[in-house]
Amino acid sequence: MMKIRTSLSRLLATASVALLTLAALPAMAIEPFSASYQANYMGMRAQANMNLAREGGNRWKYALQVAGAGARLEQNTVFETNGDQWRPVSSSDSQRGESGLAAMLMKNRELTTRYDWSAGEARFSGDVREGQSAPVPLQAGDLDGMLMNLVLVRDVQAGKSPLRYRLVEDGRAKRQLFERQGTEQVTVGGKSMQATKVVRTDGRREIIAWIVDDLPVPARLLQRRDGKDHIDMRLQAVN
Repeated sequence: MMKIRTSLSRLLATASVALLTLAALPAMAIEPFSASYQANYMGMRAQANMNLAREGGNRWKYALQVAGAGARLEQNTVFETNGDQWRPVSSSDSQRGESGLAAMLMKNRELTTRYDWSAGEARFSGDVREGQSAPVPLQAGDLDGMLMNLVLVRDVQAGKSPLRYRLVEDGRAKRQLFERQGTEQVTVGGKSMQATKVVRTDGRREIIAWIVDDLPVPARLLQRRDGKDHIDMRLQAVN
């Protein structure tokens, strides 16, 4: 579903991160959940599952799996909490075309990111794009794409503005700004619900999310490239 990527001296970066190492988010009670989506990936129908589970202590694992028509995508993020403050610890991202048309259209790729807050940097391994393999200095409040899903839902529900974030993933850091675009009706499990629509546009890429009060995940997530739908995920059920 949904994936994106001030340089100071090592000493200054480490000192600043040591003082402010956690992402300040609105207060929310973290609860495990399992959500199922109907997905369309590059024109191929698929099923998607999104899960949040406790890893132990103050660590949680947030996972997304999309499979269908010979394609498989997996994203996993481990993050830790301290009250209402969260930060990513590690993430992995893979996509594979296993059979059929997907095997011809998709490029297999795997990427792992480690967020070393004590050193004040994120490190990348696997299929890193050329020129993006160097460590990236971390700043307080940094997120990865998966964790941003949870943050975005809570911030929209809390009425926060602006919806501005800094993502560190895929070998780079990049600022993200979502804008509210009113409300629309969406259907979840056969029921019509009112959702807040938020949009992020970055050149040829666009992410649109529909967020319903009291749901821990977006009711719908749409990623577009060059004006065409790339991944469209519609929530079916959440437990």
